[in-house]
Amino acid sequence: MAKKKKEVEVVEEPLVVEEVVVAEAPAPKPQPKATPVVKEKPKDTWEFKDRIYYLKGRKKPLSYSIRSSNLYWFDEEKGYEREVKYCQNQNTSFVDEMQGDQRLEHIIFRSGSLFVPKEKTVLQKFLSLYHPHNGQLFYEHKPAEIAANQIDILEMEVEALVAAKNIDIEMAEAIMRVEVGSEVSNMSSKELKRDLLLYAKRNPALFLELLNDDNVVLRNFGIKATELGIIKLSSDQRYFMWGSNDRKIMTVPFDEHPYSALAHWFKTDEGMEIYSNIEKRLN
Repeated sequence: MAKKKKEVEVVEEPLVVEEVVVAEAPAPKPQPKATPVVKEKPKDTWEFKDRIYYLKGRKKPLSYSIRSSNLYWFDEEKGYEREVKYCQNQNTSFVDEMQGDQRLEHIIFRSGSLFVPKEKTVLQKFLSLYHPHNGQLFYEHKPAEIAANQIDILEMEVEALVAAKNIDIEMAEAIMRVEVGSEVSNMSSKELKRDLLLYAKRNPALFLELLNDDNVVLRNFGIKATELGIIKLSSDQRYFMWGSNDRKIMTVPFDEHPYSALAHWFKTDEGMEIYSNIEKRLN
């Protein structure tokens, strides 16, 4: 009897398919558009006010006319010269901006001055900003600037007077010798002080310059030594010599003032020794 085959049950497992998830790249964010840089025009700082212009120099003619056309002004922003002129029917001084007819206007100074009211802005700008003869042939009267300059001068005068009041007699003599020469040797201390104060008031800038100049004292030292016969200057002003034996001390460089050269020489090693020797004799 044939054997019955044993049936083997085959169980099929379900096929598992792994789902691959592909990550999508993030969409690029939209970049903000660059904001164009807009250069702001410089603000017009022109001050609306009446202005007065004066001719330079002492002459004040009854009437004097200046050029109002065929003039050029260099425009730094545009990089070239622009023709300017003053026309009574235009609201600009630049020829390339004018429109229509151009009625040229004369600019006349009366008795050396010209008054321009604030309503005539074009004429004021033409004279103050664009006219090439501004500062040469005429100028604008500016009270604020004049006051500032006067304050500077007055402050310098005060500084010079205070310095002159507190200065020692030796320095006073050195400074006044520059002004009056050898006459300072015959002046009393009161005369010297008075003249020094007057000099400081009259020439404050020069006085302060001399006060801070080391060579002024050394020049005075050399002149005093010469006046007392300790040293002497040759007749051709080329040599300084000892007054006692005519032995040469130094040679004056060509084209230099003898005592200025002596003052510089006193600062050298050799000159300092001679300076000390002279100083002992003066004392």
